[in-house]
Amino acid sequence: MEQLHAIITGVGGYVPDYILTNEELSHMVDTSDEWIMERIGVKTRHILRDKDKGTSYMAVKACQQLLARTHTDPQDIDMLIVATTTPDYHFPSTAALVTKELGLTKSFAFDVQAACSGFLYLLEIGANFVRTGRCKKVILCGAEKLSYMTDYTDRSTCPIFGDGAGAVLMEPTTEELGVMDSVLRCDGEGYPYLHMAAGGSACPPSHYTVDNRMHYIFQDGRPVFKAAVVDMAASSIEVAKRNHLEIDDIQWVIPHQANLRIISAVAKRMNVPMEKVLINIEKFGNTSGATLPLVLWDYEDKFQKGDNIIFTTFGAGFTWGAVYLKWAYDGRKRKQEEDK
Repeated sequence: MEQLHAIITGVGGYVPDYILTNEELSHMVDTSDEWIMERIGVKTRHILRDKDKGTSYMAVKACQQLLARTHTDPQDIDMLIVATTTPDYHFPSTAALVTKELGLTKSFAFDVQAACSGFLYLLEIGANFVRTGRCKKVILCGAEKLSYMTDYTDRSTCPIFGDGAGAVLMEPTTEELGVMDSVLRCDGEGYPYLHMAAGGSACPPSHYTVDNRMHYIFQDGRPVFKAAVVDMAASSIEVAKRNHLEIDDIQWVIPHQANLRIISAVAKRMNVPMEKVLINIEKFGNTSGATLPLVLWDYEDKFQKGDNIIFTTFGAGFTWGAVYLKWAYDGRKRKQEEDK
């Protein structure tokens, strides 16, 4: 029996219509376009302003586009996994809500919470279900409504984050394509530096937690920056070496869109020229678990069959890693067919 590999066969994405600019932020906190661009690299971010809509709304939109673009019947989907740090509810899962809206009556579904590394983890989890033959069509979705836990009085964090969702379809092939290898890590050292203090079972909501603004993202930027650069670069170098990839063999590096300076420092450590590094943080900001699929959605027409791609992320926990994937189709041709 031939060995099965897990390939991405299509992408979908969604970002809300409302765009929060640096100019608007400068009227909310003591900041400026120059300050934000120099330190973070974000020009605009999309925000889901509807108070009655959560992360599942954006995930549904991204998945609906994915199904339409790949001409996939919802009844053919075997599994849906959603990577999110901002679920609609503690329970049921966001994946369950998305499943209902999409009409995936023959699938099973669950959420993965690995902060900004969530979608990276999904690539390996989904690939393993496909490699075993257990699933033939899998949707992997990263979706976040980070605006709901962003403190718009904190100039150090509020310029960073945006909302959005991206999704991919994963299917089997016997060609040497798809998810080839991964390096996934978590050390549990990150809580003091990056967290939301209240809202969970260790610190339930109360008047005290609300009054003390404990339901917003807290980040100590310096240790997070240092760990992100070191760990993203090291895991990317490890997965490349393990698969005998030289710099010339790598067509694209797709990093978590956390901070433009982090991305540049990781590329420098990897000795990868910036023209091979795909970046869209300027217009979307950091969308946590949605950043990787949104980059795929944004740059799909650049990918050609056989392209070697290194994904790398870093998130709260700390979680981090890298995945080596060989792209499975001509994205430009796909885009041209859709435009006809």
